[in-house]
Amino acid sequence: MTTIPLDQQSFPTATGVYIMRDAQGKVLYVGKAKNLRNRLRSYFSGTDSRVQVRFLMEKVAQIETLLTDTEKEALLLENTLIKKYRPRYNIDLRDDKTYISLRIDPKEDFPTISLVRSVRRDGARYFGPYASASAIRDTVKELHRTFPLRHHPLNTCRQRGRPCLYYQIGQCSGPCHGLISSADYQKLVDGVIALLDGKQEEVQALLAERMQQAAQQMRFEEAARLRDQIRALSRSVEKQKVADTGGGNQDVIGLHRDGGEVEVAILFIRHGQMIGRRSFALEWCLDEDELLSGLLQQYYGRDTILPDEILLPVPAADPEVLEEWLSERRGKKLKLTVPQRGDRLRLVELATRNAAESFRQRGSREAARASLLDELQQRLHLAKKPQRIECFDISNLQGTHTVGSMAVCIDGEPAKSEYRHYKIRSIDGSDDFAALAEVLQRRLSRGREEGNLPDCLLIDGGKGQLSAVEAVLTELGLSKQIDLVSIAKSRVIANVRGKAVEKSEERFFCPGRLNPIILRHGSAGLFLLERLRNEAHRFAITHHRKLRSKALLRSSLEDFPGIGPKRRAQLLRHFGSLKQVRLASLEQLKETPGLPETLAESIYAHFHPES
Repeated sequence: MTTIPLDQQSFPTATGVYIMRDAQGKVLYVGKAKNLRNRLRSYFSGTDSRVQVRFLMEKVAQIETLLTDTEKEALLLENTLIKKYRPRYNIDLRDDKTYISLRIDPKEDFPTISLVRSVRRDGARYFGPYASASAIRDTVKELHRTFPLRHHPLNTCRQRGRPCLYYQIGQCSGPCHGLISSADYQKLVDGVIALLDGKQEEVQALLAERMQQAAQQMRFEEAARLRDQIRALSRSVEKQKVADTGGGNQDVIGLHRDGGEVEVAILFIRHGQMIGRRSFALEWCLDEDELLSGLLQQYYGRDTILPDEILLPVPAADPEVLEEWLSERRGKKLKLTVPQRGDRLRLVELATRNAAESFRQRGSREAARASLLDELQQRLHLAKKPQRIECFDISNLQGTHTVGSMAVCIDGEPAKSEYRHYKIRSIDGSDDFAALAEVLQRRLSRGREEGNLPDCLLIDGGKGQLSAVEAVLTELGLSKQIDLVSIAKSRVIANVRGKAVEKSEERFFCPGRLNPIILRHGSAGLFLLERLRNEAHRFAITHHRKLRSKALLRSSLEDFPGIGPKRRAQLLRHFGSLKQVRLASLEQLKETPGLPETLAESIYAHFHPES
């Protein structure tokens, strides 16, 4: 790596990657170039009217260059450095979730359908990606009704004395107990693959032929089952036809720009059918070819399904290098195409319209969220707009395994990556107030050091919890920086005769206010705060149950002095179970291979204190 001063003539003319840093050494931008000097010279020319470039160059204090032998090596290195540094002026795909895909491994004895979120080079067939996880799960259920493949691992099912419940209801063919031959099972697998490949008509014709044969041979129950399969098949694979583009798999990219904001939409076309869409919101003021190049690197550098062809609205920067890299990742040829006419151009125009609509909807959502936060600030008498709200809850069972939870809402949307668990360290027994104070002490002390404090704290509870948290804020000197609200569950009130029951509204308490605040029933603000409170409660309960389950399953040998993991496994292997170790006589323990006599006596005394 070479650090070069901002002297244009000193830049190398070779292929490589450049890193722009500010005066503090923070990486601002990472780029690649076939000729580094020519590329970097364009930044210093002063003729570039792009606002983003002017702001970038005002902050650049030093430029580092890394030379590579080929353009493809430069592309790979650029991709690695962007993931490492996440520079402000490079593309940041904030929606980094991975969509669900279907996997069928033909190398297995009896293949089945698996739902996965990562695509690996393991020889299996992958289908997707699908934007709606719930919709594809419903489709898989219908596929199991039509083609009864196994649901569970073979080894697990073979340990059972009889087939599982799925076999009893006709959604599994029972390969684990030899109830179907390998050849007949393979026909089911072929039907599923053909169906997922978009060959619905062929599968329906095959099932109809088998139904006719069964009816002619007077096997009416089988014929009725095949008839039901054909009907279920028609319901489960209805998809929108968008174009007849030759039956290949395509990803179509559309762009919509509005100043420095860019909305990107990707349509997933599989065998002439659109199976899903996803969109990204970006901030970008540089050229569109660099935008597309960075987008393709970041999106397809993940574990995702690569299509046969990617349709682009404009050419990407260094398209030959990108195409070669994507083809290597896919394992066979992949084409980058900028269509000029015909069905492919109409698909790109459709993707562009989707991007524009996504941008419009995002703007509407952002305006609605801003209005919602303004309303909450006004109704709850907050000092500032609650852009980051953190809600805390405590969960325990009779004072044991006490845990705290923090759920976070940023700009009116749940931020699940910010959720946190807290294991209570200093409290013995059931004291929710003290546990809540400990959690807030730890969260706010760390947040003050890191400069990451919330705008508003939402506490699940009434005035008691509010007072406990208020004392913590006062102790830390944060009372004027952070707003505080507690939400008390609605009360169930019986009428005078006790016959009818009425439910009161949720009540909100704020420091310094005697009476609670009631938000309008059905309002967006009330829904947001209730949902955040429920999220904190769910998060706490889930973690508490997990800790409690671990404690219940924990072997009494784990805390025994002198017995480590290997010796514990040896004892359980020798006796078969913990119960048999507990019932073993002293002589049997002494006869255990590798167990010292003194340790055998200690174990026996531990399980038989009366002797």
